[in-house]
Amino acid sequence: MTRARSLMIQGTTSDAGKSTVVAALGRWLKRRGISVAPFKPQNMALNSAVTAAGGEIGRAQELQAIACGIPSHVDMNPVLLKPVTDQGAQVIVLGKVTAHLKAGDYQNYKAELLPIVVAAHERLARQHQVVLVEGAGSPAEINLRENDIANMGFAEVADCPVLLVADIDRGGVFAHLIGTLALLAPAERARVKGFIINRFRGDLTLLKPGLVWLEQKTGLPVLGVLPYLPDLSLDAEDALPKPDRPPGSGGQIVVPAFPRISNATDFDALRLLPDLNLHFVGAGQSFPASDLICLPGSKAVASDLAWFRAQGWESKLHHHLRYGGKVIGICGGLQMLGKILHDPLGLEGGAGSSPGLSLLELETTLGSHKILRHREGYCSWAPTIPVEGYEIHAGISHGPALERPAFLLNKDAVPAPNLSQFEGEGTLSADNQLLGTYLHGLFDHSDTRRALLNWAGLVSPETAPSRQEKRHSDLERLADLITAHCNTDRLNALLGM
Repeated sequence: MTRARSLMIQGTTSDAGKSTVVAALGRWLKRRGISVAPFKPQNMALNSAVTAAGGEIGRAQELQAIACGIPSHVDMNPVLLKPVTDQGAQVIVLGKVTAHLKAGDYQNYKAELLPIVVAAHERLARQHQVVLVEGAGSPAEINLRENDIANMGFAEVADCPVLLVADIDRGGVFAHLIGTLALLAPAERARVKGFIINRFRGDLTLLKPGLVWLEQKTGLPVLGVLPYLPDLSLDAEDALPKPDRPPGSGGQIVVPAFPRISNATDFDALRLLPDLNLHFVGAGQSFPASDLICLPGSKAVASDLAWFRAQGWESKLHHHLRYGGKVIGICGGLQMLGKILHDPLGLEGGAGSSPGLSLLELETTLGSHKILRHREGYCSWAPTIPVEGYEIHAGISHGPALERPAFLLNKDAVPAPNLSQFEGEGTLSADNQLLGTYLHGLFDHSDTRRALLNWAGLVSPETAPSRQEKRHSDLERLADLITAHCNTDRLNALLGM
């Protein structure tokens, strides 16, 4: 196969829609029978996924691989940064943790990462017809230009054209585009081949004079104006979802929005249920009465638990339990429910131990080895209900609470023919009010979601789509936008089609 053509999608700002545009283009090309793969040289995100081979990549690249119809691979996101503090992050290279670095030290480390990033891109380029490259943040972050591997630094090495995406919904779209171009070096500006304006609402005829001016001012074409899609439910790279519908009258589920919340995408499937209200509650907000409290994953468990207590929410949690409420702790949330958190290596802050909520008889110790794997099995309290999920954690929990497992999981990757090949996972408290697990993605599957909600005393409608069904439906909607609202002839030309 000849080497792939690469096209890089960069944004004028973070959250301009780069990930979404790459997913849309990937599904559009897949529809046409073109072999296409996503690629993001460097990603900073606390929402991550586990590949089939057991590597860790950004959640957005997992989604983009689904859009392209191919299995995800660590080459699609060779460098993943997971912030632990405001100035430090865990560095994951080709799916495995390699270092914990402060921001200044990482800037120097990037020079060593460039050959790794380029080699990963080359491997994808040899296997596919098109590689869709996603930038990170904005190419106009001139303070980060030295040793850049995320935006124009990579585009220069890979010699690929660039499209700039801007979000018109946040305002100032023309200033964003013109300002970004103005801050690029001449050689970098020459790589920009056009613009895509994202999340447009309103009458396009009112926008056209601005588009004409933009093309005349820059000499570059606007390849598309993509309409805003309501009720779009795709895996976010990092940001928490914004409420997209008025609250209903059904059950209430509360998720504390920890400062270092990780894999918040665990709860995306609950947003699909019209008769349930999902609330992410942040600093300074009131903690509403609820039927179910979910303690999510965290990249800094001890400090996020300290933050939770500082909000005055520990007493709210105890009040919730006294009145019969249910609690689910996922990964870091499970660890918080235990008695003690041990971090002897200082992986998530200062070395030492800190008290948990003491609601479960277990302790957790963080170690240097991270567990990354897919699991499947059954619910312990409903053995006819299958469960699937994935683990991403460095903590190992132990204690009497784990003798009452929440799930029975296959020890091997293949379905177990008898019970001897199952092992317990997580915990279900003796009073049946607390469920803890290391499994992410539990709510994505309709049967498991229904069983968990029924356990919590909530009802899930039979007609609600699964997370996978909604994801594919939304990817098709995005591909339709490319067909209807982009200059596909120009896109084909850029891709050598």
